[in-house]
Amino acid sequence: MSLKSVHTEAAPAAIGPYSQGVVANGFLFTAGQIALDPATGQVVPGDVVAQAERVLANLEAILRTVDASWEHVVKTTVFLQDMNDFPRVNEAYAKAFGDARPARSTVAVAGLPRNVLVEIEAIVALPK
Repeated sequence: MSLKSVHTEAAPAAIGPYSQGVVANGFLFTAGQIALDPATGQVVPGDVVAQAERVLANLEAILRTVDASWEHVVKTTVFLQDMNDFPRVNEAYAKAFGDARPARSTVAVAGLPRNVLVEIEAIVALPK
């Protein structure tokens, strides 16, 4: 099996020993994206909605590296610091995904990198 790392300047650079995404066996597996502005490397200011919107923009940039869109996303995992934020994050998520309806898991976690409020990762079927 061959693995190919993907990278785009339109999403934050990895802050550790990992890739923004890896292509394997017809799928793109993204790293979890947090609310980092790719231009500054800093967490975006604002509430969980502002953070979710930045996370989704980062994911979309990674999708574009393989000519994919939200319709190609098979599965996402959403990590929240506070499950009470679920309805507001869900609204931002629904706005980004439009009619696409991938499988999804949402879990509450004790903490996230850089003390952000939300992180999202995706598994994407590569377009033919």
